[in-house]
Formats: sequence, C-alpha cells, structure tokens
Amino acid sequence: MAKLIFLGSGSAFTVGANNFQSNLLLVTEQNHKLLIDCGSDIRLSLHAVGLSYLDITDIYISHQHSDHVGGLEYIAFSTLFDPRCQKPNIYLSKDVSSNLWDRTLSGGLRFIDGDIATINTFFEEHKIDRHGHFIWQEINFDLVKVCHVDNGFYLMPSYGLFFTLAGVKIFVSTDTQLCINTNGKYYEQADIIFHDCETSHYQTPVHANYEELAKLPITIKQKMWLYGYQPGLLPDAKKDGFCGFVECGQVFEFSLVQNHQLIV
Repeated sequence: MAKLIFLGSGSAFTVGANNFQSNLLLVTEQNHKLLIDCGSDIRLSLHAVGLSYLDITDIYISHQHSDHVGGLEYIAFSTLFDPRCQKPNIYLSKDVSSNLWDRTLSGGLRFIDGDIATINTFFEEHKIDRHGHFIWQEINFDLVKVCHVDNGFYLMPSYGLFFTLAGVKIFVSTDTQLCINTNGKYYEQADIIFHDCETSHYQTPVHANYEELAKLPITIKQKMWLYGYQPGLLPDAKKDGFCGFVECGQVFEFSLVQNHQLIV
C-alpha cells in the first residue's frame, strides 16, 4: 500500500509545535521514500514521524523558497559525512536547477575541509526537461508549471506534480496562484487534489486563497484537500464543499482492492 505522509501542512511561516511546513513524503509498498520538497524545518518534521536524514534517499524540489529547499543543507552535510548514507538523488526542473546551487545552496555548502564543493558533491542531480517528467520506482511524475511569483519581468520557476498511485490520479499543486485557466486539465483529470491555500487575513498575490478556491465548481472542490495554510482559526472547508484541511502528520493511503481504488 503506497501512502502520502504530510510531514507538515502549514505555510512557510508556520510556528509552534503543532504544525510544520508543507513537505510530503511518498512511501511505496516496498518502503521506498520520495521527499517532496525539503523545507527549513525538515529535521523536526522528520523526527516527529520517527524518521531522519538516514531515511532520505530521493528528493523532488518544486522551487527555491526556503520552506521548500531550506532543509537541503541539513540533508547534504548529514549524508555526506555519514558512511551509512549514499548520495541522495534530487529531481528538479532544469530552470530550478540552474539557480539552486549558485543562488541558494552554495553559501553554506561550497566550502568543505580540503575542497571546494559543487552540488554534485552532495547530490545526484536529475534535471528534467521543459514539459518533462521523471520516473521514480516505476511511477511517472509529470511536472506541472504553475504561476507562483510573477514579478512582471519573469516568472519564478515553480512546478507541481501530477502522478498516479494504485490507479488514483493525484495532483499536488506545491505553491501556486489559482491557475485554473492554464492548468485546468489537471484539476479535471485528477481523482484527488492537494492544493495550497492561503488563509491569512493579509493575503498575498502569490498563493491561491480560500475565498477564490471556494468559488470553484463543486466537482473540483469535492476532490480537493487544502494545505499550506496559516496558523489560526480555519474556515469550515467541508461545509464549503472541500474534502477538508490536511492535518500535520496526516496519512493518505492508496491501494487496489479487488480492482477498486481505496483511499484512506
């Protein structure tokens, strides 16, 4: 039985012991693990479910904000200097890769004793072409280009994922504005959607917010789980037609039972 574990379900600035940043762990029936994003509190969120860097062999990175890459330094140093570890694989779009080392990781990782490091010192990079995909443990992951931050000069590279587990089509938005006009086919085709959702009173333009998501057709909302929200009182998502808000540590299991998909 494959499962998705939400190591956290909060926003980038989630604080306190009750939630962490929205990083996911996909675990196959054979117990292979793919970490979907690796934020700055990954040490704590892994520990909360009884895991550590020793369990991280494969990582997908959607974009370069710290709640998605801030924990890579911890993974990099820990695995490099622990002889029990092999070099982790890291999967990411080429345009994310081109900036990840020079603009995000090199400041803390470049200098090691006796050498000048590169990203290949720590990770096996798997760069994904434009409109591309990657295959991990026989699962095909399509990268979905989303509009997260558009500064008017260029669009920050950011990618969600569309994949199938046990016959269930899954769309994980990662961080995005509501891109129903450009990515509507993924909302329609998915059997279950995990969508980031801003709930702050002081909304930003770079995330889908609850009010606009609530205006989506019921056929989409009834298969949508919300995550990436801010601390505080949450709206009644089930009353508004959604599956609900994902809780920290919540597990979604996917299996085939007598040719029927079962989601727990």
